[in-house]
Amino acid sequence: MLSIQDASLTIDGRRLIDAVSLNCPAGSLTALIGPNGAGKSTLLSLMAGDRPPSDGQLTINERPLESYSVRELAAWRAVMPQDSVLRFAYRVEEVVRMGRALRDLPVEDDERAIGAAMQDVEIESLAQRNAMTLSGGEQARTTFARVRVQQTPILLLDEPTAALDLRYQERLLQRAAEWAADGHCVVAVMHDLNLAAAHADRLALLDRGRLVAHGSPWEVLSRHQLEAVYRQPVCIMRHPDRDCPVVVTTAAPSPTPTATQSDARETVT
Repeated sequence: MLSIQDASLTIDGRRLIDAVSLNCPAGSLTALIGPNGAGKSTLLSLMAGDRPPSDGQLTINERPLESYSVRELAAWRAVMPQDSVLRFAYRVEEVVRMGRALRDLPVEDDERAIGAAMQDVEIESLAQRNAMTLSGGEQARTTFARVRVQQTPILLLDEPTAALDLRYQERLLQRAAEWAADGHCVVAVMHDLNLAAAHADRLALLDRGRLVAHGSPWEVLSRHQLEAVYRQPVCIMRHPDRDCPVVVTTAAPSPTPTATQSDARETVT
């Protein structure tokens, strides 16, 4: 459904995305993972059509992304941005309802869709609240409900769990996985490798703008790959309840003292 062919992005002479090729089919939840500055959110912005690539091409259903109008894109993909802060004093229900804008959806289905989306993330009791008075987690759940009611085949989520506690991280990602299981294409930028392994069926590991590995959680979350990309010792275990890997960091070895440091210690002694 969503395909990237040798896409690169260069801004001010800096290569942010470097020849990435990736297919995200219908019925899949793909997690974009990698260290800070790896290019995850930048790649998601290319997928959303927010900016064109410098080289390569992105397609939705084999049609170039740049050929879609704004209204057509709104019918194909919904985007949950990294910054979910709501800066206007709309009621929560009104914010969720905005997801129906630019969509040619049956008006008679609006109330059912809005109610179901709010119930999914447990914000129905907040329906009449001023959205600017919500906590960060409540605002993130409101934004997720808004993109859900847009009812698009593709759902793009940029760090959707960053402001959420344990319960709501699980609930939101369970809903995203269910959305994928129903035949939609879901792509999420994630920092928590264990949440990604538990809920995504595909992982795409990025480092310095390049795609290092792509496949199942067990294929991507190998010790040697993670230690090379994150430059941090890790241990990979099997989750006791889920058939997925669990990543645990281990203590890094103490750096070998330089000759100068050794001399200094001897002098102090």
